[in-house]
Amino acid sequence: MNAPRESIDITGAGMDVPRARPHHRWRPWGAAAAACALLLALGWSLAPRGMRVAADSVRVATVQRGVLTDDVVVRANAEALNQVLLDAVESGRVEEVYVRDGAQVRKGDLLFRLSNAQRRMELLQRESEQAQQLSNLANLQVTFQVARNQHDDRVDDLRFDVTQADKLYRRNRELAARGFISAVALDESADKLEQARQKLRTQQRGGTSEFAVRAQAMNTMAGAIRRLESGMQLAHATIDGLAMRAPASGRLADFDLQVGQAVRADQRVGRIDDAQFKLMAQIDEYYLNRVAPGRRGVATIDGRDYPVVVSRVYRQVKERRFGAELLFERQPPALQPGMSVDVRLTLGEPRQALVLPAGAYLNDSGGAWVYALAADGRVASRRAVQTGRRNASQVEVLGGLAAGERVIVSAYAPYGQAERLRLEH
Repeated sequence: MNAPRESIDITGAGMDVPRARPHHRWRPWGAAAAACALLLALGWSLAPRGMRVAADSVRVATVQRGVLTDDVVVRANAEALNQVLLDAVESGRVEEVYVRDGAQVRKGDLLFRLSNAQRRMELLQRESEQAQQLSNLANLQVTFQVARNQHDDRVDDLRFDVTQADKLYRRNRELAARGFISAVALDESADKLEQARQKLRTQQRGGTSEFAVRAQAMNTMAGAIRRLESGMQLAHATIDGLAMRAPASGRLADFDLQVGQAVRADQRVGRIDDAQFKLMAQIDEYYLNRVAPGRRGVATIDGRDYPVVVSRVYRQVKERRFGAELLFERQPPALQPGMSVDVRLTLGEPRQALVLPAGAYLNDSGGAWVYALAADGRVASRRAVQTGRRNASQVEVLGGLAAGERVIVSAYAPYGQAERLRLEH
């Protein structure tokens, strides 16, 4: 059995006792951390930033106003103005070589000779066929002439018979008119006359048909002989093709045939260059839209200037360059194939402009940005610019820079994508 609980009086007196406030020990640490972060941020903002670069390893230039010469210097190679290619007409084996590479030859000079037994056999066969056909034609002509002579003799005999018959008929007609012969005798003489005339006409018609056939046969034979003669000329030309002669006068180039070497038809065996030259230049693709036929320039050879003009532009870009053909207005006296020549091409008139020296940095940045130096010269920042025309030593500044500002003009490739350079002196 449970004892009865003692009654407890509940009052609000205990709730009025003030409770002690908790002590926040983290606040000093937080304040210290915030102070450290503030100091670090301040230090970061004040600390020097950017890729460190030795100051003496860069080249600096100042943007300035000057005269921009609108030209470009290119390297060109001398080539023969006109070339005649030498291709073998026939196949064969080199039997003799009469000249050497680099020799000066005149038109018609014998260069080399090939041997080809098959071609010579074909020539002999054609000669034999032609001789046989000529013999046949001669026999046919003789037979024709004999037949014609026989025919003419027969016609003459028949004409004589007609004449005799006609005389007899005329005589009998006079005698019949006087009554010395009968009408029957007159009729017989008339019949003989008509018979003689008919034989003559038959012989003449037969001869005409026979000789027409014989003449056609002779014409056919003559045509066959003409075709054989054409074949003979072709066979002789084939034999002549085994001996190659110079088709033009000039200097022999790329000619290295050796005795015993096998040569196939259409094989390139060399070329002949004439004594006049042209220049073939390779130009940066940047100038593709500015170089056109008619542009003038100056080629410097042995210290002397020779005017040139662009005659042809090859717009196929290869390895960031395109080709152009330049013709001399006056041929230089001493020029050899393959010789390198510096040419200054004029692209426009000189004019005043903001300019910077040209350099490798233009290729590295594409001319779209530069590293511009701060006023103290210790920091260079990447800055977008606009560039215009350029020549071998200058580039025109159209925007992004002002006169007097300094710019790094050495190559930018070592700096990668760095936005800022810190020059260390």
